[in-house]
Amino acid sequence: MLQLVAEGKANKETAYELGISIKTVEKHRTNLMRKLNIHETAGLTRYAISAGIIESSVQRTEA
Repeated sequence: MLQLVAEGKANKETAYELGISIKTVEKHRTNLMRKLNIHETAGLTRYAISAGIIESSVQRTEA
């Protein structure tokens, strides 16, 4: 679930992929954010990257 949210999937897409209702997706997202003390979806994405759940597509350049 976190991977799909962090990849930017809409609630409807996530619900379809997991075979659950949109309301269940919304509840899971809310619970994840509450338990991780994260207040926006972008924060979930940052968490997923730092936890190694997804990879960042941002290329870092050396100065």
